[in-house]
Amino acid sequence: MSTGLDECAPVGGIDRADLILTAFDGFGRLTLSQISRRTGVPRSSVHRMLDRLVALRWVRRDGLHYQLGLRLVELGMLAVQQDRLHAAALPFLRELRRATGSTVHLAVLDGADVVYLERLEGVGAGEIATRVGGRRPAAPTSVGKVLLANVIGVGSVVGSLGVRQELAAVRQRGVAFDRGEALPHVGCVGAPVGVRGDVVGAVSVCGPLELMAVNDRIVNLVQQTGQQIHHALTRQPATGLAAGVGRR
Repeated sequence: MSTGLDECAPVGGIDRADLILTAFDGFGRLTLSQISRRTGVPRSSVHRMLDRLVALRWVRRDGLHYQLGLRLVELGMLAVQQDRLHAAALPFLRELRRATGSTVHLAVLDGADVVYLERLEGVGAGEIATRVGGRRPAAPTSVGKVLLANVIGVGSVVGSLGVRQELAAVRQRGVAFDRGEALPHVGCVGAPVGVRGDVVGAVSVCGPLELMAVNDRIVNLVQQTGQQIHHALTRQPATGLAAGVGRR
């Protein structure tokens, strides 16, 4: 049965890699010849591309047969988890913005950077140079401090004694602060989404330092939001942020 792959003319390395990976749709294992026929790519080109994909763990080789590799499984699971995280978080992020008036972020850790999955604009948002899909060095940001302290663990973080002590304090109190460290004149309060050993992201509120009120109410709201999102992900009952805001 035709897959339609032969109708797609590859125009570059990425296109050919996509054709090769798509060739496995519905097939657990394929030979070099089968992949060449299904993609319309010459055998020599397929062979070179497969060698590279095997080296990158996108494809596995078993004798004369090839199959999708574990790296694709890892990336697929990451995409699913991040999509679930964003979907679970969005209503609580909206409520947090309403309750604080500040710009709200949802972020995850990627190596030494944070990647923003969501940004809801609040007062002074024009001064906050972040965007959905954007990344920043994790260490100076409130969400990054939370993730470094809880995901990696203080003991394995490379940095000065002062950095390790700060992350230890973040881990202990469950909240992190950024007072113009990541962006000049911008203050943030961040908290984890999850608990120790199961932190899947971080949430923060940010605003201009001169307008940003950092008090127990703000800290509690950010922490509650992280807890709410985690409970939504794990489908466990939790007290509502909206109810809590109404009594403050």
